[in-house]
Amino acid sequence: MMKILVTGGAGFIGSSFVRFVIRTRKDINMVNFDLLTYAGNLRNVEEVATNPRYQFVHGDMAERTQIQTLFQEHCFDAIVNFAAETHVDRSILDSAPFVRTNIEGTRCLLEEARQRKIAKFVQISTDEVYGSLGSSGAFREDTPLDPTSPYAASKAAADLLVLAYVKTHRVPALITRCSNNYGPYQFPEKLIPILITHAMENRPLPIYGDGLNIREWIFADEHSRAVLLALERGTPGEVYNIGSGEEKTNLEVVREILRLMEKPESLVQFVPDRPGHDRRYSLDCSKIRREWNWSSEVGFSAGLAATIEWYRKHEDWIREVKDASYRAYFDRVYTRRDETLAISATQPQNLLSDTYKTRP
Repeated sequence: MMKILVTGGAGFIGSSFVRFVIRTRKDINMVNFDLLTYAGNLRNVEEVATNPRYQFVHGDMAERTQIQTLFQEHCFDAIVNFAAETHVDRSILDSAPFVRTNIEGTRCLLEEARQRKIAKFVQISTDEVYGSLGSSGAFREDTPLDPTSPYAASKAAADLLVLAYVKTHRVPALITRCSNNYGPYQFPEKLIPILITHAMENRPLPIYGDGLNIREWIFADEHSRAVLLALERGTPGEVYNIGSGEEKTNLEVVREILRLMEKPESLVQFVPDRPGHDRRYSLDCSKIRREWNWSSEVGFSAGLAATIEWYRKHEDWIREVKDASYRAYFDRVYTRRDETLAISATQPQNLLSDTYKTRP
């Protein structure tokens, strides 16, 4: 029986992996270690909470003493590090939490993995570390890193730290870089859940700039399936791109949502663009197709329809996460966007101090 530590397992992508593994694998025990900041929610893992192969531990991976205590109490075979601050807009307003969690938190985990001689360390990264892509081509695993946002820079730094621990300390770590995820339980600060929840309420659907930024979209459970393959078959020191091959402009995404929800396109509202907004991402996933026989099995339209249906059936979850701090954040980033960006350089803590609270 393998025992794995999953950090950030109460967040959107991490909880997808937790639910997927507990549902599909009977030979894996799991500890979910999560700080439960604004985007972490134990309701995301309710369906596995009583499973004897699952345990939740509340804690901060950037606090080394907490990590040491965790490893004293558990004997782990592997670590899968999902824990991260992930929203680009928040990193533009205040990069400090991103540096602390994404870089220092990863360092603390790597140190413990080194000392405890953990058999496998999987670092969950992002395609955003590659920067912005032109109108053709795709990012390969050996594409030079060129992050353009503080979020992407913090993830790129963590990736380099992981590879340094492989080379210097022989920590058996590898990195996965995935395209944009969507699906149930995604916190409504990201594009698709904002659009769905606003359409449910017949509110304006905010779209940055001209809406022609292109992203490659993958259903979260598909990402989880690939991460499990990385855990079992990935080679230490290697980087693996994970994607679906389905690229969409933001306008195509919003129009598909409106079509599926039978809402008018008059709900679309263009707002000032994000500073340094990357134009296009696309991943070359030939490596995992070749080595793992990987292919994405959930098409965008089918996955989007399932996602919309989930949000329609979980209005109580939406009401819970769209609390006062969420509404204040949304007002700053969208309703008063020009004002917020103008003062963010000098007063970032005033802008976001109430949005990084931990859940009880």
